[in-house]
Amino acid sequence: MLTPIIGFLICAAVIFFAGKRLSYYGDLLADMTGMGKAFMGLILMSAVTSLPELMVGISSVSIVRNADLAVGDVLGSCAFNLGILSIMDIFTPKKNPLLGGVSQSHILAGALGMMLMAVTGLGLFLDKDYILTPSLGVTSLSFAVIYFLAVKMLYNYQQAHPDSENKEHDHTQGLSLRTVIIRYVGFALIIIAAALTLPYFAEHIAESTGLGKSFVGTLFLAISTSLPEIAVSIAAIRLGATDMAVGNLLGSNIFNIFILFLDDLFYTSGHLLKVASNANLSSVFFTLMMAAVAIVGLIFPSKEKKWLMGLDTFTIFLLYVLNIVLLYQLSA
Repeated sequence: MLTPIIGFLICAAVIFFAGKRLSYYGDLLADMTGMGKAFMGLILMSAVTSLPELMVGISSVSIVRNADLAVGDVLGSCAFNLGILSIMDIFTPKKNPLLGGVSQSHILAGALGMMLMAVTGLGLFLDKDYILTPSLGVTSLSFAVIYFLAVKMLYNYQQAHPDSENKEHDHTQGLSLRTVIIRYVGFALIIIAAALTLPYFAEHIAESTGLGKSFVGTLFLAISTSLPEIAVSIAAIRLGATDMAVGNLLGSNIFNIFILFLDDLFYTSGHLLKVASNANLSSVFFTLMMAAVAIVGLIFPSKEKKWLMGLDTFTIFLLYVLNIVLLYQLSA
């Protein structure tokens, strides 16, 4: 029992520190290649920080052959990413609640994420799906279609509404583009290696503790694979780049659902969402509620924090805790 836990913690630590460096060099690439900061944070950086979810999902379905670990990891990561908003709000000044100090452009990303999450819920709930191939249905294919449409919409929106606070400055410290790319790829490979071993330890923890694999995937795997998002968020708060952090979290949720499409391609034992436990619907519903609260907070932000968090982020935190408690009861 102790060995899987130690292995799990080591992998999680590697993902956290490598993810932080990966995000740093990704930020340098945005400057050196001329990519917009907003687009980098919302689309490209979110895909990078979701790399652990991608590798864990592929490993879960192709090596461990467990649909619940893959689906639980993705849905749990979406819920936890929104929960990170609450953590970030704790570190913001009392008179400047988190969601009140960011651009309303994040509303579009939040709404698109809700759309993808709702389709995921339908895929889990419905008994049948329109079959395209032995391992792919219409629901999974729709994840890819909606994802690429979302990327196009977000890109067009960012072009029409450029970030007025985006100021170009040189913080490359004399590094060449080649050096930055090599280091970027290097840290990405480290994350891939660590993420590939996580499902092995998670499955052993689930079997040793008697906890359901949906619960282990949603809690342990999801939190560990969201460590890059935590690292980016903490660094962003310290730098005052709150917009980039919020965009990264909402963009990660969009990319996470696209990961389900890729996982289904590698899952050869049937259709992923049909094999996964219906207990995962809990994460779908609570994530939709958390995203809705975040959008309300973006439109009508709290003027100041009465507690450590604003009313909006405090509500998001409570919903996340309730989801974990309910999922534990369903998996027990």
